[in-house]
Amino acid sequence: MINLAQTLLGLTDSTTTAAATTGTTTTAASGDILTLVVPMVLMFAVFYFLLIRPQRKKDKKVKDMLSALKVGDRISTIGGIFGTITAIKDDSMELTVGKDNVKLIMARWAIRQVENGPVENDAQVLN
Repeated sequence: MINLAQTLLGLTDSTTTAAATTGTTTTAASGDILTLVVPMVLMFAVFYFLLIRPQRKKDKKVKDMLSALKVGDRISTIGGIFGTITAIKDDSMELTVGKDNVKLIMARWAIRQVENGPVENDAQVLN
């Protein structure tokens, strides 16, 4: 208000005007940064809770399922093969599939899920 009156009357000197101008741009610049940072933080929070966190939970669940596999479990693979685990090594396992007890070696990561109900005779299911 004083700066405006001094400017209209012509009573300003260059140092007063420079100081007044610098003070208002600093306040405006900090306000602009705040309006840019807050939406970015909110967007990151939304992405974290809607995308990143659920994917981590799903990955942990799959990792726990793969580490809990044991001989005798009925499983299905990502290729749609149903079988029974007969041997487990570090990163692979041997499956028995079908009524002729065909043996397959599969990678551990290729297991989709463990089937709940044990099947006593695979030949009855296939016929």
